[in-house]
Amino acid sequence: MNISLRQLRTFLAVAKHHSFSRAGDAIGLSQPAVSHALRELESELGLKLFDRTTREVALTEAGHGLAGSLERLLDELEACLTETRQLGETRQGRVRVAASPTISANLMPACIARTAERYPKLSLMLRDQVQQLVLASVRNGEVDFGVIIDPLGADDLVCETILQEPFCLVCRADHRFAAADSVAWTDLASEPLVLLDYASGSRPLIDRALAERGVKAQVVQELGHSTTVYRMVEAGIGISVLPTLALPLPEASDLVVRPLTPSVERSLMLVRRKNRSLSPLAETVWALIRDVAAEFSANRSWPLAG
Repeated sequence: MNISLRQLRTFLAVAKHHSFSRAGDAIGLSQPAVSHALRELESELGLKLFDRTTREVALTEAGHGLAGSLERLLDELEACLTETRQLGETRQGRVRVAASPTISANLMPACIARTAERYPKLSLMLRDQVQQLVLASVRNGEVDFGVIIDPLGADDLVCETILQEPFCLVCRADHRFAAADSVAWTDLASEPLVLLDYASGSRPLIDRALAERGVKAQVVQELGHSTTVYRMVEAGIGISVLPTLALPLPEASDLVVRPLTPSVERSLMLVRRKNRSLSPLAETVWALIRDVAAEFSANRSWPLAG
């Protein structure tokens, strides 16, 4: 059934004024437009709502029944829509966002602080998860949207890139690479590598960068958190490739950072379900995170020396 609010409001106006012309004047429609709206409504309902004569427009029995309950329902709907509009205008409520660990640790605190400063009545709730769980939370509707690394071909999601950052090499200060200004990806072929595991959105990108350059990686450890990676590298177990968002290095460590050449970047993205609109509040937070990421990129020179 395809019935519009315009048709229902027109019906109530005619029921009140008993005249197409007076009803049109009251709601800002021409008499032909009023007649057309009522014909469409009667056609959709399969009922005659008015008896029309040259002198009078009178409700039928079906028309009386509809008018009796419709005015109250439209008043309730109007109140509901007004409340929803005010909710968006006052930015009051809760938005749930999931983000992968390095993003949660290094970008999202600024986003949460900016939300609290700009919209005191809006609560931004962060779910800190590995990338695959973030994707699951977005797809299942458990969060409003996510902030992740490029999911590489997730056609069921709407993705917007907000930040691009290069990968870098992390090694101990006594490693031979520490004396170099930069390190080629191909130089990693003979090195034991301590890498993030496949729960990370970065790992497929690192694997692809190595494979494209013919490097057969010697991965000795696969770990879930960059903090653990740092400890393994400090212990001399291997060297690592990490996103620069995982920096800075731990305080008082003997680790150094070197750029990898050619530069390979990962893309940080906002993601939401396709064909599902965000709420006004979620749209507000989406835009805010985009702005904070742009400021972050503009104000930060990616560390390329340690």
